[in-house]
Amino acid sequence: MVLFHKQRSFKLKLLSFATDNQQPTYGLYSERGIVDVGKRLGNRYPDLKTLLESNAISEVTPFLNDTPDFQEDEIIFLPVIANPKKILCVGMNYADKCKEFSVADIAPTLFVRFPDSQTGHDCQILKPACSNQFDYECELAVIIGKAGRAISKENALAHVAGYSCYMDGSVRDWQYTWFTAAKNWPQTGALGPWLVTTDEIPDPQQLNIGTYLNGLRLQNDSTRNMLYPVATLISYISTFTPLSPGDVIITGSPGGVGYKRKPQIFMKTGDVVEVEIEKIGRLRNRVVEVA
Repeated sequence: MVLFHKQRSFKLKLLSFATDNQQPTYGLYSERGIVDVGKRLGNRYPDLKTLLESNAISEVTPFLNDTPDFQEDEIIFLPVIANPKKILCVGMNYADKCKEFSVADIAPTLFVRFPDSQTGHDCQILKPACSNQFDYECELAVIIGKAGRAISKENALAHVAGYSCYMDGSVRDWQYTWFTAAKNWPQTGALGPWLVTTDEIPDPQQLNIGTYLNGLRLQNDSTRNMLYPVATLISYISTFTPLSPGDVIITGSPGGVGYKRKPQIFMKTGDVVEVEIEKIGRLRNRVVEVA
């Protein structure tokens, strides 16, 4: 199955968003502005996940030259896939991170996130008031575009629709011998700003990735240093659970997290955390404490 046109010289950036006076929708992002694809195709594909499920990306490209409907400051970014069926997360997938946490490289460490634990670009990240160890983690997000089970490593990347940035906010003082409690407080993670299609990123293992906190770079690595590359993760995960269009795989964070710094650095109210990934862009969120 071919998901995307191969002969073009522009980046295709797909996003989910809402405005103050309309229902959630999705669109195309460019430097000129945002084209509301949902307004044009919503009767057939009401959201971005449905568009992927229907293998209908080719129906979006004719709108690239349309006059934008919105500018960035006129919308509210939603998580790129606002209603994912599955969010599968990988822990300890970079060598430096394993060294920081003294974890042996045996097999991919997996956990899940719930959809309500994430938010979109330029939205608030919610720090639980009971936590004194709210940590940052930059991660490459893989968005599935083609369903499959028991997918081979050789065919794995053909099942990817595109890539995005993820800020995997971690409540470390709730991270004991498991990850779920530390990762699923409401609106502690962020996915965005958009999905960049695979024809712009043929090799996801060649991307610089990092985190900035209040403008200071605290994580700096390359996806080439993943212990388990994207293709391996897709193959491994699909062995025990089928993958569907719109499913999201969060591929792990490099070293440099606040918990292992001396002195430790944690996020607090008013902080601005940014995840930047080469060829994708920069995901930005402001931290707000909530009870």
